[in-house]
Amino acid sequence: MRNIADTLARMARAGAPTQRDTALSRLTPLTEFGTNPGALLGFSYVPANLPANAPLVVVLHGCTQTAAGYDHGSGWSKLADRAGFALVFPEQTRANNPNLCFNWFASEDTAQAGGEAESIAQMTETMIARHGLDRSRVYVTGLSAGGAMTMAMLATRPDLFAGGAVIGGLAYGTATGVSQALDRMRGHGDSSDTALVDMVRSGARGHDGRWPTLAIWHGGADATVSVANADTIARQWRGIHGVDVKSMRMEQIGTAVHRIWSDAQGRDVVEDWTVPGMGHGTPIDPSRGERLGAAGPFMLDVGISSTAVIAKSWGLVTAAKAETAVKAAPVERVAKIAIPVSPKPASKPRAEAPGIQATIENALRAAGLMR
Repeated sequence: MRNIADTLARMARAGAPTQRDTALSRLTPLTEFGTNPGALLGFSYVPANLPANAPLVVVLHGCTQTAAGYDHGSGWSKLADRAGFALVFPEQTRANNPNLCFNWFASEDTAQAGGEAESIAQMTETMIARHGLDRSRVYVTGLSAGGAMTMAMLATRPDLFAGGAVIGGLAYGTATGVSQALDRMRGHGDSSDTALVDMVRSGARGHDGRWPTLAIWHGGADATVSVANADTIARQWRGIHGVDVKSMRMEQIGTAVHRIWSDAQGRDVVEDWTVPGMGHGTPIDPSRGERLGAAGPFMLDVGISSTAVIAKSWGLVTAAKAETAVKAAPVERVAKIAIPVSPKPASKPRAEAPGIQATIENALRAAGLMR
């Protein structure tokens, strides 16, 4: 077992809060979207003059972030204005997780029924019905804990999503508690290909239809969630699609190494984008191409806009519009911006544990791994 002091130190670093500010949000609160068993907040963005049967993208923020902060950094709502699709942004609350992480490691929150995953599905269904959106063009993406929850949504509701994009995330079902979560984040405790596929099939409860496509994004120098997790996700999803590993083709696009796997019908079903030298965060390019997003904590200006590239892969924007989003930048540029935080909801009272147990529990909460 790893040294407890080392573990607590790692958790404290992972739980360091980001800056706050009062920047105006472009999002609208989403209300009356169902029973909300996961007690999440919801926000939406619907462009003016949205066409009938428009697509929908579900966007899941990372730890210490908010819906508005992630939208500001990634530029999703600005791209929605240009391309004509709707957005829904589930948001974590401090009552659920003190570090605003979606609880991707808690089985009650990542199952098909109950918890945070069901709340996200309810928001998605509400947006489809309320705005007359195209049910066949619903997608989900997220960073870090939001990326891990993206995998939970694809695994448990493959009937709801046509595709997904996970950024700095983890495979579905590989952690069912705090110690496992920490090990998986470090790239330890990998599962066999068969076990990885079984985890998804168990979450999907007998799904026998088409599976969503998946794009995986990860920084080659990610010290928070090891890049080994990108390979684990790819193995899991290649197995789900029954893809021959020999179908892979590879290319260098801008700052990223891009690998693609196709199914027997020639459809690209799994993609992997690795950005060498990039740490933990969402790749953006705010100064060129679509000029989307703003650099800040976990929003990394590395000369490629993952937002634009992901949207292109889903057919939300044309190839011409996204072409300049993948041009190389010589160095990573990271500037600090403030991340807005929603008002803190009332939380349930929590008893303090004595002695060393209290120390451990406080560290776990600081890292977002305990409620």
